[in-house]
Amino acid sequence: MTETNRIEYKRELSEGLEREVVSFLNYRKGGTIYLGLDQSGESVGMMDVDQKQLIVKDRIKNNIRPSALGLFDIITERISDKNVIKITIASGLEKPYYLKKYGMSEKGCYLRLGSSAEPMSSKIIDELYAKRTRNTLSKIVAPRQDLKFSDLLIYYNELGYTLRHTMKKNLGLETEDAKLNYVGYLLSDKNHVTIKVAKYKGTNRVDLTENNEFGNQCLVKAVKQVIDKLNVENITINKITYKERIEYNLWHSIALREAVINAFVHNDYTNELTPKFEIFSDRIEITSAGSLPNGLSREGFFDGVSAPRNKELMRVFKDLELVEYLGSGIPRILEYYDKKCFVFLDHFLRIVFYKNNGDKEIASIEKGGVIDEKGGVIDEKGGVIDENIKLTVRQRDLLNHIQRNNRLTYIELSKMMGINQSAIGKHINFLKQKGFLVREKGTRGFWKVKKEVISNS
Repeated sequence: MTETNRIEYKRELSEGLEREVVSFLNYRKGGTIYLGLDQSGESVGMMDVDQKQLIVKDRIKNNIRPSALGLFDIITERISDKNVIKITIASGLEKPYYLKKYGMSEKGCYLRLGSSAEPMSSKIIDELYAKRTRNTLSKIVAPRQDLKFSDLLIYYNELGYTLRHTMKKNLGLETEDAKLNYVGYLLSDKNHVTIKVAKYKGTNRVDLTENNEFGNQCLVKAVKQVIDKLNVENITINKITYKERIEYNLWHSIALREAVINAFVHNDYTNELTPKFEIFSDRIEITSAGSLPNGLSREGFFDGVSAPRNKELMRVFKDLELVEYLGSGIPRILEYYDKKCFVFLDHFLRIVFYKNNGDKEIASIEKGGVIDEKGGVIDEKGGVIDENIKLTVRQRDLLNHIQRNNRLTYIELSKMMGINQSAIGKHINFLKQKGFLVREKGTRGFWKVKKEVISNS
């Protein structure tokens, strides 16, 4: 691997780290920094990675302005059997970002050009500052200042976090003059933010049969209740074929969950509009306010380029394990649905999932095969019946990790990839089923990747 406009290698943790982070924050696609790789991409490893991760987080938090909280992830990966720190940085919406030490100057502002961080000119700094989103949630004063956060504290405590008296400041729930902001309002126990799930009898909005209200409470609680409601609607269908009975759900549960969370996290609340969830007889529509953030193309959107509209909400949702890592939501939806399910409107983004009618499942039974994650029908020998086997980005990453170290455990893979062990297990089972991966010598053995299968995928 070589350095690119989105990838930077550093042999060790050095003084120039913040400069590289700033350059990626200001770059329209963000980027990734690896600590423990030399300039050619060879792994030299790092010692005390847990301690160094804390140092990196502290330096980014304290040495860069505006705040980059919610715009970066830090994980440890194993490359060539050595520990490497991976820092993923999203493109920020409050450009220009700069080194606190030097302020918003040519010495403090950097932009990624090619494979290096270059100082910005005064002209570029002025242009970016003029475009900066001034009306962000963190700067809008909450309509009430007597807010309480009991529900939010419960969610954090359940995951082992201990929030101190500085919680409001640390989570970005206050303005610069210590007043509760609109983020705090959204996450408070009681507010006047309405969240509705509507259900219609037909394919249009004429005959409303249900109008459920899940708002006026902590946004995290509202998210969980909306997901629960849609899971109830996502019933399991049983069909009898001439061979056997099949079962399937109306919508793919993982994609549905990701769509709901994305609608909440990336909604533009500045105009007091909220996400809308509508269930029709043939589909479900999830609509969030706001078009794509400035500088983010549709191509970047589908590739998982992360430009969080509400970085404070993103940070909280990540803390509470509602999102796995930056930019993961859209690629995960695309594992199960086509890009056509996304509808880009002038001031809204809508996701439309049509109901599954079981055609694929019936075809798989009649042809003696199984259904892959994209809905393609695969025969018993692993050959393609309806379409080619396609691996997701995450499945390819998993195989790459195993190629570098074929004795990795589920726990190690979970930490390296930033997803839970259950998800790792599901991906491994899929890869084993499709012939990409085998386990040699049982639980004390090692993984074997069939490279010839990868090259033909």
